[in-house]
Amino acid sequence: MAWIYLILAIIFEIVFALGASASQGFTKLKASLITLVGVVGGIYFISLALETLDVGVGYPMWTGVGAVGTVIFGALIFKEKITPVKVVCFVAIIGGVTGLKLLSGV
Repeated sequence: MAWIYLILAIIFEIVFALGASASQGFTKLKASLITLVGVVGGIYFISLALETLDVGVGYPMWTGVGAVGTVIFGALIFKEKITPVKVVCFVAIIGGVTGLKLLSGV
């Protein structure tokens, strides 16, 4: 169940980041509310995931996969550019997250 909680935490993390960008400094009500839901949901689900997962595994996965997801959805929603350097960084993040998962034994 911890991995499901982690996936939900990652989704909320992405929603939080995208909402924060769209809120324009919390001047847009709808985007600001989405941001708040994202941050509360993310913290709630990561806390549930970390009841089982080591913090040294769960937290880096939450932030790393959340970061990659944010860049991907930022490109789709806000038309941000994905450069070759960003792709190399994605590969490094995903490689690190995969390594943590494989070595965690959970």
